[in-house]
Amino acid sequence: MTGDGTRCVRAGLPEETPGAPVPPQLVMASQFHLADDPTADFYGRAGNPTWRALESAIGDLDGGACLVYPSGMAAISALLRTVTTPGDTVVVPSDGYYLARRYTHDFLTLTVRELPTTPPDARGNLADADFAGVRLVLIETPSNPGLDVCDIAAVVERAHAAGALVAVDNTTATPLGQRPLEFGADFVVASDTKALAGHSDVVLGHITAASPEWAARLLAERTTSGAIPGPFETWLALRGLGTLDLRLARQAENAAALHAALRGHPGVRRLRWPGSPDDPAHAVAVRQMRRFGGVLTIELESAEAAAEFVERSALIASATSFGGLHTTADRRERWGDAVPPGLLRISCGCEDPDDLVADVLAALG
Repeated sequence: MTGDGTRCVRAGLPEETPGAPVPPQLVMASQFHLADDPTADFYGRAGNPTWRALESAIGDLDGGACLVYPSGMAAISALLRTVTTPGDTVVVPSDGYYLARRYTHDFLTLTVRELPTTPPDARGNLADADFAGVRLVLIETPSNPGLDVCDIAAVVERAHAAGALVAVDNTTATPLGQRPLEFGADFVVASDTKALAGHSDVVLGHITAASPEWAARLLAERTTSGAIPGPFETWLALRGLGTLDLRLARQAENAAALHAALRGHPGVRRLRWPGSPDDPAHAVAVRQMRRFGGVLTIELESAEAAAEFVERSALIASATSFGGLHTTADRRERWGDAVPPGLLRISCGCEDPDDLVADVLAALG
C-alpha cells in the first residue's frame, strides 16, 4: 500500500478491533489515569493520542519523525529555539514567508543572513552560497509567493560540508508534492493550515526530523515550552489529510488550466507555475517534485487592477491563506513582500476547471 491515495486515506487509522470505530477518534483530555508505565499518557501538555495519530500519518508521508504544533510559525520558531543558541548565524530566504524573517530578526539574538531562493544578486543565492560558520539554513521551495524553486540536494551538500543543518519549508509543495528528507535535509517544517488540512478551518503546523535524536530534543522542547496544538484542531487536520491526494489532483488540474488560459493574455504581465515546462523553475522542480500543486502567481499592471480583478470574479475570494477547497487570491505586496503591487498569489481550489477558467477570463475583461 504505497500509493498516495491509499496512504492518505489510511493515515492514522487505529488497529482494527471488532466493535471499535473505524476512523481515528478525537481525545479531549487534559489528564489521564496514572500508570507505572513511563511512556503512558499522564498530562495533556506531554502527550495525546490524537497528536500521535496525525504525527504518525505525516511522519510516514515525510519519511521521518513528526511533531505537530499549533501553527506553522510555532513550528518554525520551535525549530529555531531548539537548534540554535544566541550568537549563531542562520540563513533565511529573502523571498520566502515574511514572518519567518521577522521572527529571526525581532525575537532571537541571532546573526541573520537573507539570500534569495534562486535569482542571483550581490549576495548570491541559496544554491551557491558559502555557508561557513552557519548553524542553520532555512529554505522554502517553491518559495512563497514568487514560486521560485531551490535545488534542495545542492543546498544540503554545501551546507553539510560547512557543518550547517538544513530545514526545508515544504508548505507549498506538501508531503505528496515533495519529500525534502530524501534529498538530505535534516528537517521539514510546514504550515498544515494550508493544503494538508485543506478546509480553511484549522491553524496547525509540524516539524519532521530525519534524526530520532533531534526529534527527541524537539519533543522535550515542546513539552517544556507548552507550544502544543489543541486535540480538536489536530483531529480536523487528520480528517482533512484523508482527501489530500484528491484535492491536490484537482487543484493542480485547475492551476494547469489557468496557466494555459492566461499564457500570453494581454492583461497578465507575468505568470508563474513550476508545473509548466515554460516556467524558469521547471527544470529544477521536475527533478525533485512529485507533483506541482495548485498555487500560481499572476502579475497585473497595478494594485487597482488586481483589486478590480478579484472584485469582478464570482469564484475567487480575497483571502491570505492558500491550499483550501475554494480558489483565493492574495495581493502579497500589502503584507510587505518585495513584489510588484499588482502581483496576486492565486490558490486554486476544487471547482470545475472549465468554470474557473471562464470566471477568471471574464474577470480579466
